Amino acid sequence: MKDNNSAVAKSSMMTLIPVMLAFFTMGFVDLVGSATNFLKQDLDLSSSQAGFIPSLVFFWFLIFSVPTGILMNKIGRKNTVLLSQLITLVSLLIPIFTDQYYPMLIAFSLLGIGNAVMQTSLNPLVSGLIHPSRLASTLTFGQFVKAICSLLAPYLMSWGALALIPDFGLGWRIVFPIFGIVNIASVLFLSATPIKEEKADKVTGFIECVKLLSVPFVLLCFFGIMCHVGIDVGTNTFAPQLLIEKFGYSVEDAVIGTQIYFYFRTGGCLLGSWFLAHVPAKAFFLFSVLCMIVGVILLFIAASPLIILAGIACIGFGNSNIFSVVFAQALIAQPKEKNEVSGLMIMGLFGGTLFPLFMGFAQEGMGIAGAVTVMACGVAYLLCYTFTMRKA
Repeated sequence: MKDNNSAVAKSSMMTLIPVMLAFFTMGFVDLVGSATNFLKQDLDLSSSQAGFIPSLVFFWFLIFSVPTGILMNKIGRKNTVLLSQLITLVSLLIPIFTDQYYPMLIAFSLLGIGNAVMQTSLNPLVSGLIHPSRLASTLTFGQFVKAICSLLAPYLMSWGALALIPDFGLGWRIVFPIFGIVNIASVLFLSATPIKEEKADKVTGFIECVKLLSVPFVLLCFFGIMCHVGIDVGTNTFAPQLLIEKFGYSVEDAVIGTQIYFYFRTGGCLLGSWFLAHVPAKAFFLFSVLCMIVGVILLFIAASPLIILAGIACIGFGNSNIFSVVFAQALIAQPKEKNEVSGLMIMGLFGGTLFPLFMGFAQEGMGIAGAVTVMACGVAYLLCYTFTMRKA
């Protein structure tokens, strides 16, 4: 019996490895923050034009997430993940050949579409591989793997821009072929891995799927996801601009703001994967939100670069586990409609469209403090959401 249990555990681990590599490819979308700042400099874009780039990426979550939840019922979760990676691969090819504004918008649109399909399908794929009691911690570990990719992206772009690595004339765009190679490896690894999936969910229509938002707790989770990604995209896009505006940093030097954010987000995911397996999710969630509150206050003060970086660090650490906890809460609340609920939650990533747009307009009207104020509204909602959470 012991040998059999060991074999099952080994089989489960071998299945999770390619799934976790897919989580790494999910992190490609986070390059949009640093890429926006480089494009703003290269093409002399206004703040609202630059803010439109990440907004466009996350706009597609609104369009494709729910249909993807329905598609999973027809072709399965693994096949849907593979489809998403092929779309992502196309998005990574375009910037290799051009850095002009409209082709880059097309590339980032495809990146957003691929990521919307991937996030909708990959998270419920994980839910079918592990016990519900460990869902939040496992998803958080997946977010840790994703955060490693998010952390590497600004480094690769900065090194390419400064010609510290062979860039083949691409400059900061060297990140795209590198990630393209990783994406191909992930497709091959996952396609070769047999995964036994749960039976398709009962709800298959678009209207029936959207009607799940009439469930009060599902709606609260939906807005929670919107705020999480809005804070995420807003911080790694606008925090470097705070360093540029307040202290005259160059774009290349201001990348440290994004790097600090993902350092602490990565560390927070790693710690969270352990804490969420040992402490109540609600308590850890509250601690995370309090960290973000401290971070936002520090950004408002902005008295020195160190204070700004400390604020970014607090927000990165606090925001690292929000998605996993909210997503797990939604799936556990509606266990018979996992695919559809997943689609709705990922549709909430549309917050990545709304927040940068509002922050861009607020920055033009009130300065960088206006952008931080928009982000603070998202943090305030998450604090209120904490008191509605259920026991996992």
